[in-house]
Amino acid sequence: MNNKQIMIFDTTLRDGQQCPGAGMSFENNIEYARLAANAQVDILEAGFPSASKLDFMIVNTIAKEVTNTNSSPIIAALCQLKKEQFEITIRSLEPAISNKKARLHTYLPVDPQLMDALGNYGKNFSKITKDVFELIKMAHHEGVEIEFSPEGYSRMGENFDFVTDVIRAAVEAGAKIINCPDTIGGACKLQGEEYFVEKMKIHSRIIEKEFPNKNIIWSTHCHNDFGLALENSMNAVFEGPATQIEGCFNGIGERAGNVSLEQCILYLKTFGKNLKYKETFYTNFKTETLQYISDFVSLNMLQRQTHWPITGENAAKHSSGGHTNAIIKNPLSYQPFDPREIGNEITFQFGPFSGGNHAKDIIEKYGYICNDDEKANIAQYIKNEYADRRKGITDRELIQTYIKFRNPIKMEFINYTKKAFESNLELSGEFFGNKKIFEFKTMESGSAFTSLYNAIVQYIPDLKIEKYTSQSLSKGINSMSHSKTIIKDANKKIFTGIGEDLDIEISALKSLIDATNQCYIQNNYIQK
Repeated sequence: MNNKQIMIFDTTLRDGQQCPGAGMSFENNIEYARLAANAQVDILEAGFPSASKLDFMIVNTIAKEVTNTNSSPIIAALCQLKKEQFEITIRSLEPAISNKKARLHTYLPVDPQLMDALGNYGKNFSKITKDVFELIKMAHHEGVEIEFSPEGYSRMGENFDFVTDVIRAAVEAGAKIINCPDTIGGACKLQGEEYFVEKMKIHSRIIEKEFPNKNIIWSTHCHNDFGLALENSMNAVFEGPATQIEGCFNGIGERAGNVSLEQCILYLKTFGKNLKYKETFYTNFKTETLQYISDFVSLNMLQRQTHWPITGENAAKHSSGGHTNAIIKNPLSYQPFDPREIGNEITFQFGPFSGGNHAKDIIEKYGYICNDDEKANIAQYIKNEYADRRKGITDRELIQTYIKFRNPIKMEFINYTKKAFESNLELSGEFFGNKKIFEFKTMESGSAFTSLYNAIVQYIPDLKIEKYTSQSLSKGINSMSHSKTIIKDANKKIFTGIGEDLDIEISALKSLIDATNQCYIQNNYIQK
């Protein structure tokens, strides 16, 4: 089988920033260019330098900074078919020209509807073709590589012969790359002979026959208005002559966006070797950088959908109990690719459809014990605690609830009364596995705190009170009391419990209970 490299043309900085709300600062443009260069994109379309002084500076700076190695991408800049824009664009690319890394990308509408709407071209096809030839020839002589795009190629209709003439003129003048865009994202394979990939095949044969000594690169630039950008781009590669794909990371771009480059790259990696075509299609892109670049675009340009393919937050996150059980045993059981390939990891979010294995996996990851015979009960307890949280809970919330489940003392309420020579303490809830109301009575010489401590040491021998303090948090009779109890166990481990209540005695009891619960869990439910 023959190996065929598919070049990645990244237009995130140009077409991506034409998406409303996706513009970035000068510094972020430069930072993105560095990321793309490190990831080994083949061509980086840095912008539209004639649009403004800032756009010129962005393209010029990128051309200076990322074209000084053999592995550097070619820096492309877009311009209309106008002499003054050609001149500005060439100047912006000057730092890359000496390194033979500069590409001028120009375009011309060929879609009849688009030509009528723009109103700048009319039907003077011979003049248009002449302008294409002369301007491209001029730029070619300046040392820049030329890419020519017949804009609206997929809707050329009756203009096929005209499109043939302008492509012919561009190639004769020195254009090396012919890009055939589905500008309005309306192409579909069901169009049959009118499908743009079929037209590309015809044009590539014509050019190959007329210019046998020119090695023309055919490219495709697909928009996603019908959600077909990936399919159309891949058809142009597998069924057509395209060896270059143009798109944006996270599929950003005008209207519904461009084809998603991360989808194209992983598609080619996964399906590129195909016996039907007797060729292996591949890219040189570093797939392990995909997640980082996608995250950068989501943070600095346009927020990515949570369920976005390949790199979305949920693309490698699972919640379903059945899925989780299988993935714990085999990470690829519910994943079409290993997320580590793109710099990501499989994660789980506990939710209403999660099961015991999911809870057990998280609990054990945090260093706690969860036995097989109790995992279902623990999972159900956690779900009951968050019955209204249909979107799931965080790992931290799960662990906090697990600890609550493990606490040996679970108090529903504490009632404390004091008379002249006697104090009464009632604790309702669970006390070391027993569920009932506990009553403690103390005479004048004792205290509720001491009574509770004496009851606790029946279950945790050698537990010592190291220190106890209590103070008011504010002035007045309604001030909240803040108590702190420090205890030491038989292994000389220290635990500090906190309690707050309007009643100073009850706040002290709560702090003792908190310290005791910590001690018990530490000594009984932490993995050794």
